[in-house]
Parts: sequence; C-alpha cells; structure tokens
Amino acid sequence: MHVWDTDYGLPVLRGEILVGRLTYLAVARHYQDLLDGPARGLEFSPGHARHVIDFIEQHFIHIRGPLARKPVLLDPWQKFWTAVLYGWIKADTGLRRFNTAYEEVARKNGKSTWKAPQAVYLFMMDGEVGAEVYTIATTRDQAMAIFKPALDNVKRWARQSPGIAKSFKIHDGKNQEQITFDSSELRPLPANADALDGKNPHATFVDELHAHKTPEVWEVMESARGSRSQPLQSAITTAGFILDGVCMDVRSYLVSLLEGRRQDDSFFGYIYTLDEGDDPLAERNWPKANPGLGLSKTWEYMRSMARKAAALPSAMANFKTKDLNIWCNDAEGWIDLDVWDKGGKRFDPLELRGRRCFGGMDLSATRDLTALSLVFPPNDEDPHWYLLAWVYCPRAKVTEQSKDDATPYEKWERSGHLTVTEGDITDYVPMRDQILAIRNLYDLVEMAYDKWNATHLVNELDEEGVPLVEVPQNTAGMYPGSKRLEELVYGKRLRHGGNPVLRSAAANVSLLYDTNGNFRPDKKKSSPRGRIDPIVATVLALSRAAVYVHEDLDGFVNDPVMVGV
Repeated sequence: MHVWDTDYGLPVLRGEILVGRLTYLAVARHYQDLLDGPARGLEFSPGHARHVIDFIEQHFIHIRGPLARKPVLLDPWQKFWTAVLYGWIKADTGLRRFNTAYEEVARKNGKSTWKAPQAVYLFMMDGEVGAEVYTIATTRDQAMAIFKPALDNVKRWARQSPGIAKSFKIHDGKNQEQITFDSSELRPLPANADALDGKNPHATFVDELHAHKTPEVWEVMESARGSRSQPLQSAITTAGFILDGVCMDVRSYLVSLLEGRRQDDSFFGYIYTLDEGDDPLAERNWPKANPGLGLSKTWEYMRSMARKAAALPSAMANFKTKDLNIWCNDAEGWIDLDVWDKGGKRFDPLELRGRRCFGGMDLSATRDLTALSLVFPPNDEDPHWYLLAWVYCPRAKVTEQSKDDATPYEKWERSGHLTVTEGDITDYVPMRDQILAIRNLYDLVEMAYDKWNATHLVNELDEEGVPLVEVPQNTAGMYPGSKRLEELVYGKRLRHGGNPVLRSAAANVSLLYDTNGNFRPDKKKSSPRGRIDPIVATVLALSRAAVYVHEDLDGFVNDPVMVGV
C-alpha cells in the first residue's frame, strides 16, 4: 500500500473524502485498471510514481506567498494524481502509458506550483534527448504562470551549484525566458498557432484551455508530437464560459471515458466540480471542486466570494465557474425585478435641470426599438444615481406587437413611455430633437454611441456640437457600464422612476461573458425573452460615466442585509 492510496485514493472510494461523481469515477478508473490493465498490456510502476513525487518534493520550493522559500509538499490529491499520471507504463516497453491529459479543478488550488516541477522533470529527467517542453496559454503572461516557478527554482539551483550553472543556460530577459540543457529546452509560448508550426514537443502544458476560442493550438501541438516515444500533452484548466470550444470538446471526451462509453488507455484526466443539483452556496459542497480547500485555498476566501455571489448575479456566474468549476455562459434573469422595483419611486425630471449627465444611444436597423438613456451621477446633496430613458419604434412594430401582452407597445405609447414614428422603419428625427433639448436642459458631458447604423445621426449631432464618444457594443466597451449598472441596482442606488419599458428590458437581459469573466448584455441571447435596447443604451451611458465618476461600490456585497439577500 502506498501513501497516495492510504491518504487519498482509498478514502475517496470509501466515501471518507467528499468528491463529486466525476472525480469518483476518475479515482475508481485507476483501481479498476489495477485489476484489468495487465490484460491490456498495462502495468502500474510505483517506482516511476515515486521518482516524480520525490523530485518535486525534494528539489522545489514555493516562490511566492506565505509559503515562499519552503519546500513544495504535495497535497494528498496532488500526490495521488501525480502517481497515476506518471506511474502507469506500457508493460512491453516501459514507456509512459498516458500521452494526453485533461485536468480540471477550480482556481487557487495550487495548479501552477504543482505543474511547474513536472515541466522541469519532463525537460531533464525523462530520458528524452532533445526534449522540447512548452508551457502555452492564450497570452505569454499566462504561459509564464507555470514557467515562472520552474525558472526561479532552476535559477536557485544554479546559484547553489557551479555544475548546474555551467550545464544549464538560463535566459530570463523580458519575453526571452527559456531554459536549455544540451539540446533540450523549456520555454513559455503564447497561443499563436502559426508560431507553433515546426515544434517537436516532448511535453506541452496548455494552461487554462477554457480560454482558447479555437482548437488550432491544441491540434497543432497534438499533431507535432508524432516522433516522440512518450510525449505528454496536458490541459490544466478551470471551467470557463466558452461552451462550444476546444476545452469542452476535450472535457467531453474524458467524461465519455470515465462513464465507460468508450475506452482510451492513452488518455488521463480528472474533473473536480459540483454535482447536478448541489447548492453552490452550501459550504459542504465546496470541497468537491476544491480538493485543496483549507490548504492551498482558504475557507475565508471562499466565504468572501460566496457573499459576493449571493449579492450579484454576475458574481454568482463567476463564483460558479472559477471557484466551483461549473461551466456556464450567461446569467439568465440578470436583474431581479423585486430589486429593480426598489428604484421605481417617481421623480420629476425637471428637478435634475442643470445636473451633470451622460448619455447612451442604441440605434435599430429598421423596425426594432431605438433607445436613448441619460444617467445622472450623485452630487453632494443627493447620493442616488438617476436614469431617464426615451424609446422609439415605428408604427408597423406597434401593430405587429398589438397582441403580445408581454410587450404592450400600445399601452406604452398611451402612457408616453414609447414614442411611435409613422411608417415601417424608425425615424431618428424625434430622438435627434430630444438630444438637442437634453443638451439645453442638462449638463451633458458625453453622448455614447456604437458606430453601427449611426453615421447619419452622428454627423447631424456633431454639427450641432453634441459631445459624442464611440463605445463599441463588445465586452471591452460595455463591461464598465454593465458592472456599474449591476452595482447600482443591487446597491439600491439607482432611481429610474418606474419606467415600464425599462423594466421590461431589465427583465429580459441575459449576459455574455468573455474568457476573463467580464460581461455585457447580449441581444442575441436575450431576444427570445424580449427587447433589451433601453438597457443597452443605459450601459453605454454608464460606461462613459465610469470614466469620470470613480466609486468603490464593492463594499455593499459583504453585507447581505444591505442588498436584501
């Protein structure tokens, strides 16, 4: 019996360590292979496993954080998977069984500190002449996450040993970092598929595969390893927001192996995540996605993230994805209407006369809604933000929607919340006139617009001296305003006067996330639920307001009472 069995593997099988279904299946696969593997030409070599584990624990130290300069001692779960990955060999050749790996675990569980020594091992201890070992990510900075601990430890060896200093060539200039030994090299690379052509990798560590939008890098490196006797290509990643990308494809393949729907003895992997139906805010479930909880990752950190998740829908999506390893790509029902309605107290727009404001325009192509929003930051006398919105559509659209109770355009027209222009397409003249009136009534700092379909109106407004700023309707352009809107709504600091068209739009919004967890309203996802144009215009306005008005609104999420949680 070995330490990885007694400290982790067998306790998992006995139910003494809480794991999710997919983790359990991955652990059980190893023990089933101990029984069935020899018939398939497989052998588990404890000596191979111990060699890698001892190399890590005897020669590597932490390079940052509270454990800096202390030896890297693997957590029980890390020791188990290290043993499984490197301990299995082919009985006839003694070469490594696994050539592809998919390793998925929530953030802050010590992935980089654990994988960096493995990269060095494969670079110098794997018996491969001319080994090429690469750490790859979507950016070079991210690729450095695994490479930097390796580089710093090798530099430490060189300082301590003249022989190592003479044998290894260490390059640590900015963007030139690499380590060479004889004809072997270890270096970080950005995920540029063109630049990866011509490589002959012995081992590749693809960090955060979830961020890759295309399969090119994964496939290029996979096809490049054909001449190696025991190559290894490993994806080490958290869950992400791209549900139709290469990471989900590789993940799905692993799941099919774990569930017994196919067999591939060359593919290694595990997935730490919650099970379907698990409450993400229940602390008892958190270890399923965080095997290092209480060790490399603290309970205090998780509780802090959970408080924020309970307060903000976008934070919940990030908490699920990054801290609980649950794949998702939108926040349905982003804005809770019970919270939204708290800001519905009526006010007289004329009370805001002369007050500083920022505008946003969302222009339709033909028959959709066109929206104009104004946001008014707080002043010394009033801590609230105010929101005014004007919405326009052609008469043909009102006729089309006349039987739709969910979007009562005729009712909104009668109440004065929807301006209807005659004809089949929206006439921008009423909105142009409204903007010119706004400029005379309020202190309009900037009017934000997206250039699509805006050329003619923008030219007219520019000639009138309206201060215009282009804000693209992408995540880079809209995240500041999206974040600010969410904080204001859930912080109960936004007063919108109960505008029913705004309320309908707020109820319909679904979010789109990028690979960094930034978000924005997404018209395509929201369209089955209804139009969101007034909210889009508001987000554009708030994106510009955020440039001028700096507020620390994060504090309220730590007090659930304040947000009605």
